[in-house]
Amino acid sequence: MSDPAPDEQLVVAALRAGDEEAFAGLVRRHHGSMLRVALLYVATRDSAAEVVQETWLGVLRGLDRFEGRSSLRTWIFRILTNTAKSRGQRDRRTVPFSSLGDEVDATDEEWFLPVDHAEWPGHWAVLPEPWPEARLLGAEVRERLDRAIDTLPASQRAVITLRDVEGWGSAEVCNVLELTETNQRVLLHRARTRVRSELADYLGEEGS
Repeated sequence: MSDPAPDEQLVVAALRAGDEEAFAGLVRRHHGSMLRVALLYVATRDSAAEVVQETWLGVLRGLDRFEGRSSLRTWIFRILTNTAKSRGQRDRRTVPFSSLGDEVDATDEEWFLPVDHAEWPGHWAVLPEPWPEARLLGAEVRERLDRAIDTLPASQRAVITLRDVEGWGSAEVCNVLELTETNQRVLLHRARTRVRSELADYLGEEGS
């Protein structure tokens, strides 16, 4: 179980004072998520672990420069993604986020309203049928979900991981990944469409 999030200013003050327990608490809260995000950019878990370790060193070295313009978590993950991108480029596995991928899935127009819709930009055009919760909680379904996310283009994979796996809000995702709100929305909907299609095929096969 992760620690409850304490007051951020107190955490920063404690970290600057060299409080080891404050740093350990920060690591417990964010380390797992950082490892998952690092894996979006690098080829192996060992590389991701090195990225996370380098990020924590960067956090400690940069604390005096942290001005609180964003949340501490956002600042940490910006360091992480920049570090991971550099490592990924060396591994020749990363895809620059400036190349957002302009491919449009056929299902985009079928399932979602256009992003310039006057009232509901990017929302569901037709709400999908809900799946039984018990089936979605199964280990096999979760494994299938993880595999579906792993097959997404890098930009879509990063957005859906932060939004739907880590539970981040759209503003923080845009900040960390340096995306506009429109691009973030498009990437999220495309990712959700592909993942939902994969799960629909799997659940349909399972029930046949």
